Amino acid sequence: MSWTLCTSGQAVLKAGANANSTIKVSGTALALWSDESEGRICAETHTDFITGYASAETPIKQALQDVCSSLIAMKIINYDMGGYTSRQEATTMLDVNDDIAATGLKILSDKTKQRTS
Repeated sequence: MSWTLCTSGQAVLKAGANANSTIKVSGTALALWSDESEGRICAETHTDFITGYASAETPIKQALQDVCSSLIAMKIINYDMGGYTSRQEATTMLDVNDDIAATGLKILSDKTKQRTS
């Protein structure tokens, strides 16, 4: 299931330049967080976007990428906040990514917006 809805690069980019350099390249941790995030999206929206990804329209795919990468980015940030210039910087990044994920999940949960080709 890993990396169906977004790429690791998208998640790392959203975690910011000051994210822990070790975790940003940890394939094992990032794949685990990808699986968890993809599972959460499917569970919260009551839709198997993994199986249906190929038939989803481009705007839905982009929304899925946005939500999934933000969920993973929050895990990257939370792993080690020590590299950020301040705790407030890390917290702000967590808040921004949380808002993206929460808003996106709400939109994706609306069945009228889940168009397929």
